[in-house]
Amino acid sequence: MAMTELKHFPVMLGECIEALKVKDGGIYFDGTLGGGGHSYEILKNSAPNGKLIATDLDTYAIGRASERLKEFDGRFTLVNDNFKNFCQIKEDLGVEGFDGILLDLGVSSFQLDDRERGFSYLANNVKLDMRMNRDNPLTARKVVNEYAERELKRILSEYGEERFASTIASNIVKTRAVRPIETVGELIEIIEKSIPKKFQHDGHPAKRTFQAIRIEVNGELDGLYEIVLSMARALKKGGRIAILTFHSLEDRIVKRAFKELECDCICDKSLPICVCGKRKEVEIITKHPITASDEELSLNGRSKSAKLRVAEKI
Repeated sequence: MAMTELKHFPVMLGECIEALKVKDGGIYFDGTLGGGGHSYEILKNSAPNGKLIATDLDTYAIGRASERLKEFDGRFTLVNDNFKNFCQIKEDLGVEGFDGILLDLGVSSFQLDDRERGFSYLANNVKLDMRMNRDNPLTARKVVNEYAERELKRILSEYGEERFASTIASNIVKTRAVRPIETVGELIEIIEKSIPKKFQHDGHPAKRTFQAIRIEVNGELDGLYEIVLSMARALKKGGRIAILTFHSLEDRIVKRAFKELECDCICDKSLPICVCGKRKEVEIITKHPITASDEELSLNGRSKSAKLRVAEKI
């Protein structure tokens, strides 16, 4: 597919750049490169001497962003890797500390719009896939056809917060006993039969199930808490970390990590002196998460569920 065919709409672009306090000469990390929209603005606003390291699991994203960012040649390094390998990447590139770190945890627009990738529930005849990294051996097809019923139920319940997880999982297992479930449309048909009509009014009935399977396939929540802690600790004094989340599970993890970093002594209050050694590491800038403006919501419906949380290293 040609690189010009798909479009990418960076969510809360202005808010992210403002949150990071991007400056000339700063060193920045964009862990979720996507279409390069946020990275482009970081490089533009840190000119002429700012540096950027950006990662993405998707080789298509790396190739596309390389073209988009070429006017800043010499000031950026793109790494085809998971941002959760941040500590190793930082070490390999010899970076002492960062002035700003950004994570946009949503699926990029061009992955959703490339219906052959199987992320969207609007492409019935597409094979079940949902891999951000095409080298990943685990696909949505494998999850749907090979996971035990109890595991399917757990994933749909935990990752999708789907109230009909048990019925959907049971019907998936019954269907695949007759024939493998191969396409997006086949899975949607099962989901629609599993959810009573009176509960199908709040968005597409497959939305929660698709979210859950996508999270499982890509391990999106695995190690997220720990890497947020590591990233914040890799900031220079006054540096900021800004994280965009798109569902409550991610948001709760980020919120909890920020609170852990902001927390001072955790000793029992009855002790006369501190023995834990825990010290406050960041100041949380966003006591309540920033959400998209009405203007952005009218232009990009995918920003509806986005929440931006920001913390500053002290």
